[in-house]
Amino acid sequence: VQLVESGGGLVQPGGSLNLSCAAIGKTNVLNCMAWFRQGSGGDREGIAAINLGSGRTYYSAPMKGRFTVSRDNAENSVLLQSRALNAQDTATYFCAALESVTYCPDLIARRFRHWGQGTQVTVS
Repeated sequence: VQLVESGGGLVQPGGSLNLSCAAIGKTNVLNCMAWFRQGSGGDREGIAAINLGSGRTYYSAPMKGRFTVSRDNAENSVLLQSRALNAQDTATYFCAALESVTYCPDLIARRFRHWGQGTQVTVS
């Protein structure tokens, strides 16, 4: 399985974020996809996850209300959207996936087996 993120770049403060993650390969084994981010010198923190079967979404407490995760099953992709970004949102954003839905709500990075290369988002 390969995950490819797109949509990062330079965003003005107060601007919007629209990221996409395409899953390529043996995607039928995947049941959960998620977004994480990692700022300079920081830990990788969970943002949101989505159960690919049911469509149920999960958000980490700090991110809830600021980010929206959705799926496009026809394209085998997951989207992440946000509005009103600020400088603290500057980070590398990663897409992740796993086979089991058991750990989907936890948004713990070490639980996720598949990772994309990440896409840089700079708010300035």
